[in-house]
Amino acid sequence: MAKVSSIQKNERRKKLVAKYAAKRAELKAILANPETTDEEFFEAQRKLAKLPRNSAKERVRNRCSITGRPRAYLGRFGVSRLTFRELALEGKIPGVTKSSW
Repeated sequence: MAKVSSIQKNERRKKLVAKYAAKRAELKAILANPETTDEEFFEAQRKLAKLPRNSAKERVRNRCSITGRPRAYLGRFGVSRLTFRELALEGKIPGVTKSSW
């Protein structure tokens, strides 16, 4: 089980990403546009740098939805490999069976 503080920190990051997503997209569009003047480019760059660091989606960590484990995350199921194995063996994940040959 991950530390509760780590899980909550990640949740705060998710909220900041959602809050600033539109503003970030707008500024990045200005930076990516080749027809932008130098003044507009540097102004957009300055505004983007002033936004909170945790509002960047790259800073959000994928975590297991049950235990909060940050490593070995299976995105298709939203859980870590350990939790996935437990749930699969209990038959709680539909369509997943233990293989044998």
